[in-house]
Amino acid sequence: MPFSLAVTPLRLAFRDPFRIARSLEDRFAETFIVELRPQAAARSSAASDAGDGPSGLGEAFPDPYFGENTVTVPALLPGLLAVAESVDEPRETAPEALLAWLERVSVAMDAHIGGHGAAKAAIDIALHDRAAKRAGLPLHALFGLPAELPPTDFTLGIDAPAVVAERAARAAHFPALKIKVGGPSDLETLEAVRAVYSGPIRVDANTGWQPEEGARLVPELVRLGVELIEQPFPRQQLAQLRWLQERSPLPIVADESAITIEDLDGLVGVVAGVNVKLMKCGGVGAAYRMLRRARALGFKLFLGCMEETSVGIAASAAVASLVDWVDLDGNLLLAADPYTGLELDDACRWRLPAAPGLGVSRRS
Repeated sequence: MPFSLAVTPLRLAFRDPFRIARSLEDRFAETFIVELRPQAAARSSAASDAGDGPSGLGEAFPDPYFGENTVTVPALLPGLLAVAESVDEPRETAPEALLAWLERVSVAMDAHIGGHGAAKAAIDIALHDRAAKRAGLPLHALFGLPAELPPTDFTLGIDAPAVVAERAARAAHFPALKIKVGGPSDLETLEAVRAVYSGPIRVDANTGWQPEEGARLVPELVRLGVELIEQPFPRQQLAQLRWLQERSPLPIVADESAITIEDLDGLVGVVAGVNVKLMKCGGVGAAYRMLRRARALGFKLFLGCMEETSVGIAASAAVASLVDWVDLDGNLLLAADPYTGLELDDACRWRLPAAPGLGVSRRS
């Protein structure tokens, strides 16, 4: 099935300045919304039998750390779509047939170009949205997954300790807070947050610590009721991650070290958990397969996100029932999410839309 490709770049303000250890950018999120519209002209006979069917929405949030930016994504999307179009879409709408086709598309995109998970995710999410609509199912049901999810935490960026504490007090209704660390005042910040918040705290250093610093902080984190430590050291420093995990009663969770499913085997015995993100691994289908493989290898599972709109968050939420910890708050960090259809319940669990596909649409 040939598709027309519509790419909409968005530059969205954050609700509060949002900084992490490896980036000083703190006021805007830059993302791309992709829409694939089926074209009646030049269809193959097989695609014609399937009918044109619905369009699909996807999202690409590039992160320069993973080799992507606002130039690479729009440059790569047409080629990735051409690769996807070369894999025949099935006539039938049984979930098994659609998921097998989508996996073949993912394999073909990986063979076309390495890395560039966000660009691949945009095409992958849009095709999953279309496939679920064709099947008449919400996306989670296309995977055969339940709608009940763990609650999401809420993330606070690096800032002065008093500022972070004030934001923590505002977010105190969330059942867990994720605090970005790796700045000059990590312990002071966590002490200030604990003074106003009684729930679990998760810390994310985004590769910003040194080994001795991490070892020194671990007893303090235990005292403060921290639940996990995410990516304290640079991606390739697996020996350092192993060294700290051996000394830490808290689980160390790999994020920047766990980009795709191919990274998982090398992390066995190194860390206790992995953070899977659609924008790293190449989409919701890739995330589903990575999560199942990671569980089989014995990892604790964290499902994370970038600072995406509800398009990307809805795709992630479709597979969130597979994980132990959910960090799907990217759209909540935005001053104004341009998409609607995804809502939190009173326990901060995402209510998965009942409509077929992602179930989200552009605000009028």
